[in-house]
Amino acid sequence: MWATLAQRSDVDVRRLFTDQGDPLPRRCDLFGLSLSWELDGPVLPELLQNQNIPIWAENRGDDDPIVFGGGPVLTANPEPLAPFFDAVLLGDGELLLGAFIDALQQCRNASRPERLRRLAMVEGVYVPSLYIPRYDATGTLIGVEPVDSDVPALVEKQTWRGNTLSHSTVVTPDAAWPDIHMVEVVRSCPELCRFCLASYLTLPFRTSSLDDGLIPAVEKGLKATRRLGLLGASVTQHPQFSDLLQWLNQDRFDDTRVSVSSVRAATVTPELGRILAKRGSRSLTIAIESGSERMREVVNKKLTTEAIHEAARHAKQGGLSGLKLYGMVGLPTETDADVEATADLLLTLKKGTPGLRFTLGVSTFVPKAQTPFQWQGVRPEAEKRLKRLAKRLKPKGIDFRPESYGWSVIQALLSRSDRRLAPVIAAVGEGRESMGGWKKTYRAALNGELEPMPGPELPNPPPWAEVTQESWDGKRTLPWCHLRGPLKPDRLRDHHDQALALAGDAE
Repeated sequence: MWATLAQRSDVDVRRLFTDQGDPLPRRCDLFGLSLSWELDGPVLPELLQNQNIPIWAENRGDDDPIVFGGGPVLTANPEPLAPFFDAVLLGDGELLLGAFIDALQQCRNASRPERLRRLAMVEGVYVPSLYIPRYDATGTLIGVEPVDSDVPALVEKQTWRGNTLSHSTVVTPDAAWPDIHMVEVVRSCPELCRFCLASYLTLPFRTSSLDDGLIPAVEKGLKATRRLGLLGASVTQHPQFSDLLQWLNQDRFDDTRVSVSSVRAATVTPELGRILAKRGSRSLTIAIESGSERMREVVNKKLTTEAIHEAARHAKQGGLSGLKLYGMVGLPTETDADVEATADLLLTLKKGTPGLRFTLGVSTFVPKAQTPFQWQGVRPEAEKRLKRLAKRLKPKGIDFRPESYGWSVIQALLSRSDRRLAPVIAAVGEGRESMGGWKKTYRAALNGELEPMPGPELPNPPPWAEVTQESWDGKRTLPWCHLRGPLKPDRLRDHHDQALALAGDAE
């Protein structure tokens, strides 16, 4: 994103981080934020205040910056943060950023309302102030409608279909992953696990061209660093990944360290392990979701238990010393027996592959907008199931790394709420760093005790559990009903129903 903007002669772009940043100009025309994770969003009001920008879009005038956002969180469901943004870019930046800037340049001397109207005409650009949520007498959302017929009733996510994907343009020791040149190998994932935002939201599955995309990007990055990161939800499913590996196996890359993000278990071979070990990798990461084959079928994880065992054997045979696995608890229809199957699988893997170090990271299922499981809620029993896994695995030498159940609930709150959450986000302040702070502020909203945001009066938000833990009826109007991802809601519901049909009587 930074490179796309910095390459334009009509844009002076600076980077701002919560802990550091480039010197900012005295006045800026645009203030943008990219969100990859729900829990990053609530920092926005504080960022705006620090830049002396009114936090509510409704309160900004002609001289204030246009505040815009993008990234997967905002593309899936921007509504909880919508009142803070003037515009939200839904989809891939390769398409949207240029069209967004061009549209603004064409009307830069117009009034703020005129500029926002012009932006709303750009495909994939959502202007929240031009849409009004409607509620019935009980406070139930019944629709989100444009203010008039000149505004599109539906805003569709934009998809980049070029044969080159993204790669690092800044390599620095101050980065989260220091001195690594990142190259995006694939975008989306063909597996379509029913809970997965990275798969469903970014469809279709796309691969970067080997000769025109990947190799030139790698060559460029290795002029700056000898550390290479290959990124994607399932990098080894690139049709030419073995060719890329063989190319990286050349002697001239002997001083290069290569790491890969999550790989599909069935694609792990001794040759993959050998070349990665030769290039400095010590472990592989695979997502298994559950040790239960029944659960993997429910979530559409096309993976057998034998394939997981083979991946471990091949990793060790290739010379790797560790295998990292990712799983979930609290998936729809999951039982205690399914959780026990996860523990059994890890213990069997450790016994059957002596000398290989095993790490299991486990999160609680969080419903994500624009996925088939968006209608499901967080299951309270997940907290006990995390503890159950810890009790069984830690004493046996498995490195067990659970994610916080409480923060998974907050993620669900941010993932499934509508605009009525915005006053909570504005009021929670530093309390956003604790579960108690969120619950206290939400209770105040339920009781009508928070300062309302400017604009049309909205009813109080629904009960906490309704948003975070309850499963929703398929006929419910979703907060993101006016926004369209790659698949229509009825297709997503079909996938949801197919998954639960596989569960049979287990729930």
